Amino acid sequence: MVNIRRLADHLNISIGTVSRALNNRPGVHPETLEKVLKAAAELGYVPNQSGRALRRGATNTIGFVIETGHPAHQSGDEFFYVVLDAMNLYLADKGYDLVILPCHSADDPVEFLSRVIARGIVDALVITATRRVDHRIAMLANSRLPFLTLGRSETPGDYSWIDLDFEGVARRSVEEAVRCGHRRIAVCLPDNNVALGYHYEAGYLAAMADAGLPVDETLMMRIPTSEEGGFSLGRRIYDMAHPPTALMLCSEVTAASAYAALRECGIEPGRDLSIIGFREMPVMRFMAPKLTCFQLDLQALGTLLASSVLDLLAPAQSRAHPRGQLVGLDFFPGASLHAAPAAAIRERA
Repeated sequence: MVNIRRLADHLNISIGTVSRALNNRPGVHPETLEKVLKAAAELGYVPNQSGRALRRGATNTIGFVIETGHPAHQSGDEFFYVVLDAMNLYLADKGYDLVILPCHSADDPVEFLSRVIARGIVDALVITATRRVDHRIAMLANSRLPFLTLGRSETPGDYSWIDLDFEGVARRSVEEAVRCGHRRIAVCLPDNNVALGYHYEAGYLAAMADAGLPVDETLMMRIPTSEEGGFSLGRRIYDMAHPPTALMLCSEVTAASAYAALRECGIEPGRDLSIIGFREMPVMRFMAPKLTCFQLDLQALGTLLASSVLDLLAPAQSRAHPRGQLVGLDFFPGASLHAAPAAAIRERA
C-alpha cells in the first residue's frame, strides 16, 4: 500500500506539496498537481482515513445502532432494510458514510455505546428501540457526541427524536372499531418496556374513554413481539369467558401468526373477530381477509432520519434546537374489520 510519504519520495516532492495537491488546496502549480494525481493513480495511493479524521476532527460517518437477537428482527420484517437504504442514499449524496452498529439484546447497551464513543468512529449516532426509561440516552446526553433517537423516551435530556405516532394509530383503531359497532375491543401490547407500547396503550385508553366504553383489564394483553407471541393469542382468546369482538395488534410481526392461531381454534378473522393491525408489510398482501392496518412511507422516514441527524452536525450558530417529530401513518381499510355481531350492537345500544 502506497502512503503519502512513499508517494512524495517517488516524485521527489515534499510531503506538504503532495498533501496540498491531493486535497486540492491552493498554492500548487498546475503541472505539479497533474503529476501528483497521475502518480497517485498509477501507484495505487490510499489515504490514511484515520489520520485524516484525527486532523479534521470528523469521520464523515454516521452510526445507526440496531438491536439484534430479538425475535421480531428474525420474522422477515423489511422495516430497517428500507429505512437504512434511504438513509444511505441521502448521506452518500452529502459525502457521508452510514455504518450499522449491531448491539445484541444480551449485551449491555450502555457499555456498547461507551466503546463506540471511545473509538471515535462516527460523527453522530441514531439509536433505536428506545425504552420508557433509557439509560443510553442519559449517557449520550452527557457526552459530546450528537445523537438522534428513533422513538421517544421519558428520560430527560436536550436531544432530538423522531417517532411514529403510535398513540394516533391506536386512537384511530378504536374509533374505526367503534364505528363498526364493537364494544369489547382487545389490545395486544409488547411484554417489555419498549416505549412505543406505552404510547399505543395511552392512545387506546384515551379513545375508549372518548367513546364512553369501559376498559376491561382482561382485554389488555401483553405478548412477545414475535410470531410466537401472535400465535399465543388464538388459545388465549378462545379460553376467554367473554371474548372480544375486535382485536388491535400493536406489532405488525404478530399478524400472520395470530390469523393462523385463531383459525386453529375455530375463530375466523374478520367474521368472528375483527382485527386491526399496525403497519402494513409486504407479506400481508397474501393474508385473507385483507388486514385493516396503517401505511407508512419507509423511504421518507429514512430520508427524514438522515437529514435530521446531519442537522445536528451543523455549526452551532445555525444548528436547529433539539426537537421531536411525530410521523403519522395513513389508515388502510381491509376486510378484517367487520361489523360487530348483532348481539354486541344491541348491547351497546
